[in-house]
Amino acid sequence: MSSIGTRIKSYREKQNLTIEDLANRTVLPEDFIRAVEEDDQYPSLQPLVKLARALGVRLGTFLDDQVSSDPLITRLADREEELTTHMGGKEPGVVFHSLGKGKTDRHMEPFFIELLPESGKDDSLSSHEGEEFIVVQSGQVRILYGKEESVLSPGDSVYFNSVVPHNVACYGDEKAEIYAVLYFPE
Repeated sequence: MSSIGTRIKSYREKQNLTIEDLANRTVLPEDFIRAVEEDDQYPSLQPLVKLARALGVRLGTFLDDQVSSDPLITRLADREEELTTHMGGKEPGVVFHSLGKGKTDRHMEPFFIELLPESGKDDSLSSHEGEEFIVVQSGQVRILYGKEESVLSPGDSVYFNSVVPHNVACYGDEKAEIYAVLYFPE
């Protein structure tokens, strides 16, 4: 399976775009795009959403490696880490496991996500079109939504409009695990 960075580069090159062109479309620095394509660096999900939109593809396109038929079943034993974001480019903060990988006609992005304690050190807010639904499986999760802050425990859920600046992170010193479904309108 090719890396996400390799797939982004492939889509960029298919459209005859330079890194500078893609930087202009996304308002992301050229150095950042180079690091994504060459070093598979991901500080957060938001830049990947911007890259997907600029290239005219779903975020899941960067994770897909095969086409499946309905229904798509993902067994726990087969779940694989697809993407790890790093806080400040250093420590791992969030580990994403795609639960929709292989369903190429999907309109939602379902994930099992591990929120490591390092993620709680980042208070930066991000926003994008769409909606998110999250259920806490284990640990505690801090949700910053606009000017509100909430802490969720196992079994708690939250559903929100993603256009409002938000941040989802681990709360405390123990890893948290969540199921999240992200919807990005086309």
